[in-house]
Amino acid sequence: MPGLGDGLGDARAKGVSAVGSVRLTLAERAADLLRRDPDLKATAVEVGLVDRAWLEEPGRHPVRTAPALDVVQRFLERSVERRPSTLGAIGLNALQLLAYDHPASAGDPAPSPVAIVFTDFEGFTRFTARHGDEAARSMLTDHHRLVGPLVRSRGGKVVKRLGDGLMLAFPSAEAAVHGALDLVDTPAELRLRGGVHCGEAVVTADDLIGHDVNIAARVAASARGGQVLATVAVREQAGTLRGVAFGRVRKKAFKGVGEAISVCSVRRVE
Repeated sequence: MPGLGDGLGDARAKGVSAVGSVRLTLAERAADLLRRDPDLKATAVEVGLVDRAWLEEPGRHPVRTAPALDVVQRFLERSVERRPSTLGAIGLNALQLLAYDHPASAGDPAPSPVAIVFTDFEGFTRFTARHGDEAARSMLTDHHRLVGPLVRSRGGKVVKRLGDGLMLAFPSAEAAVHGALDLVDTPAELRLRGGVHCGEAVVTADDLIGHDVNIAARVAASARGGQVLATVAVREQAGTLRGVAFGRVRKKAFKGVGEAISVCSVRRVE
């Protein structure tokens, strides 16, 4: 004869099932609403509010995998790119709160696998001398507005700005290669150049630190305007990429790196 405990267990199971069913229905409705509005859908995915996999199958995947802090930072970046006055509207105190990161754990942070991209403009110093600081600032502002969405669409992050250049982090060699090629193709008064390397680095809120970071910077500095150079490590990890061709490998010696580094050019192909 069933006891009281069995009855409570059955009721609890039915309750959990009912709640799960309601949540699934709400998730499917939310996903359907996003699918109906392409702009809203693109924004939600870009900033990490929802994952693309969840949009396709709401009941089989989590709504998002990006940490809440990353979502806020991406949203803030996108808002400022579209409307710079957002900074003034939000206010300094709010910005400081939004930018707050979780306290680091005890001890030195451990290096993490990362694909690193550096970019800068060829001839930027000459351009500034010829056209003035205001023209240079205007060009960089226009460029930065284009950069953020492109980098985020590949799962990357703008770690920091370095004068006319950028330090970028990507989750994979494939994403880094595509991201660098996307950026080099962006319209600007000067030609952009990029360098890609993958390895390990200590990742902080606003920096990448380590030997592999130095290699990526040196590779970028040796590229020509309009060119992307990648190390062999990138080519090996990325493998065969549709629409991308790696050029002939050659060894180059870089100041402060030590050993010669094998690099090759990367370009789009039909």
